[in-house]
Amino acid sequence: MITISLCMIVKNEERVLKRCLDSVANLVDELIIVDTGSTDATMEIAASYPKAKVYEFAWINDFAAARNFAFSKATQEYIYSADADEVLDKENHERFKVLKQVLLPEVEIVQMKYGNQLRFGTVYNYDEEYRPKLFKRLRTFEWEEAIHETIRTTPVIFDSDIVITHMPEGSHAGRDFAAFECLTANGERLSKRLHNMYAKELFITGTDEDFVQAGAFFEESASDTDRTSEEVKEACLVAAAAANRAGDVKKFFKYAMKVIADNGCAEICCELGDFYMAEKDWQEAAIWYYNACYETEAILTLKSQGTETLKKLAVCYEKMGLPEEAALYRSQADELSRV
Repeated sequence: MITISLCMIVKNEERVLKRCLDSVANLVDELIIVDTGSTDATMEIAASYPKAKVYEFAWINDFAAARNFAFSKATQEYIYSADADEVLDKENHERFKVLKQVLLPEVEIVQMKYGNQLRFGTVYNYDEEYRPKLFKRLRTFEWEEAIHETIRTTPVIFDSDIVITHMPEGSHAGRDFAAFECLTANGERLSKRLHNMYAKELFITGTDEDFVQAGAFFEESASDTDRTSEEVKEACLVAAAAANRAGDVKKFFKYAMKVIADNGCAEICCELGDFYMAEKDWQEAAIWYYNACYETEAILTLKSQGTETLKKLAVCYEKMGLPEEAALYRSQADELSRV
């Protein structure tokens, strides 16, 4: 049976930490809990567990640095990475127990399903998705191939059936946007992954103020010749949305047309629908909302093709004096909301 170090970074988690640790403590062999500046009882709660080793880490606006510090303190064969707002229910607790007993030594990463994602407006479009959660602490390197032999560098990954329930007390969007703004203000170049996640989180949870704040960064990114075509498209999309919210019509259409020229997407159709709805041009707004729902693909958020867009489409038809069409789209919106 494998041994496991749970590694966690925390800050002011007194309301949820015990719930998390109680659900997993007897499955692991040590608890490495790294506090990044709590002012509540988080550290006292953590220290109350017999297997706990509690450390302090000065916060430097870098989640990866804090997690690497936590990992460096682990001593067991595997590391289980957890967050304080996660819970392992009874069924998945049993699955984890079985996994610990039968995991083959060649497995270096175990992925688990991260569930309950849509409830709190996270940056994901699906309620469940696999995440790497259990890592072999010391990786072994082996030669492979009978001829032209080479070192195997690709990790051996196992997709388990364990589901971790994500139960935050609310959206982390404000914290995330502050971090993104700090990075971009310091001139940091966002990786392709972070560039996508920033854009995605704006469209899923961002306020008008968040969009406007992000506008300058994405305008610059839209002109960056080292960005991929996908990155440029999402940058133009955010720049257009930011301009729309700021009331800058010229800039809005400048970037919106760049997205349309690149095959468009549901999100820009929604933005155009919103623009024409504000102008009370119901027919033009309806065209764009219809295109969002039925003629284009979403690239950042499925919400652009969802219930709210259908409801806006219904409003347009009501304003045009077409109640039957309005009822049809309102019915589709109600049906979609029940799925």
